[in-house]
Amino acid sequence: MDVVILGIESSCDDTSAAVIRNGVLLSNVVASQAVHEAYGGVVPELASRAHQQNIVPVVHEALKRAGVRKEDLSAVAFTRGPGLMGSLLVGVSFAKGFARSLGIPLIDVNHLQAHVMAHFIKETPESTGQPQFPFLCLLVSGGNSQIILVKAYNKMEVIGQTIDDAAGEAIDKCSKVMGLGYPGGPVIDRLARQGNPKAFTFSKPSIAGYDYSFSGLKTSFLYSLRKWLEDDPDFIARHKEDLAASLEATIVDILMNKLSKAVKAYHIRQVAVAGGVSANTGLRNAFHEYAGKYGWQIYIPKFSYTTDNAAMVAITGYYKYLDKDFCPIDLPAYSRVSM
Repeated sequence: MDVVILGIESSCDDTSAAVIRNGVLLSNVVASQAVHEAYGGVVPELASRAHQQNIVPVVHEALKRAGVRKEDLSAVAFTRGPGLMGSLLVGVSFAKGFARSLGIPLIDVNHLQAHVMAHFIKETPESTGQPQFPFLCLLVSGGNSQIILVKAYNKMEVIGQTIDDAAGEAIDKCSKVMGLGYPGGPVIDRLARQGNPKAFTFSKPSIAGYDYSFSGLKTSFLYSLRKWLEDDPDFIARHKEDLAASLEATIVDILMNKLSKAVKAYHIRQVAVAGGVSANTGLRNAFHEYAGKYGWQIYIPKFSYTTDNAAMVAITGYYKYLDKDFCPIDLPAYSRVSM
């Protein structure tokens, strides 16, 4: 019998639904929220309202594109957390009601684990190239920077993480101060391609172990920028490409330095990257560079699987379904948790 999973993602500002049959992706629909751009960041109340408007049409479209009737579904997988509580509640409540109406199991999914599991999404039954356990995964997004030892789909150990700002958060804040808009990642990425990564030097943290810190880099960037603007009010306009390139290069260097230490210590050369920042061109290039230099076997997700999406939720739900790892209907959402 076919295993057909509906995945629902609503942890932040993207409403997404996806359908997977026997591990193969049939559809992945994402509705983004442009309303937050005017505020320079996600406004939780506006996000939850938009989810309420989007959830029904998004799920309907995902089923339609997949050519699947709701009666064909084996289970509903949903992002339980972490994320914005108001946003999560929309997806969680819908998933519970939808599953109950169909009399099928519910599967709760950890949003961070789902990002790692994006590497196991198959677009055809013949798709290959999934990592073998164990492997190391660098998870980088607006809210998280972690190095994860992945022993199995349900056994993930965080061996290093940020102690303050995440990499994506630092990029967004610096972009905002430069007047480049929100989200800052795509803008910085585009400008960095045109700039000199060695034009400016910013401080790098000295943190023990595999943990990260980007607060000092952010402070160094903002302090330097303030001094330059005092002497030249048009400094940003004339140097934005070089500023973006230097900022990106510094962040990528920090990320790769700790990851490289973990690879050596754990003697694991299968290395993956996941999360929104994994779409960054500089970081992707660095992975290819390290693969060629140190013999890493690397796994880089498609751009459509880097940001928040339900395909990664559905594939996680598929593996949990095979293990009959279901959840009760009264299980609450959570905003923060460690893996």
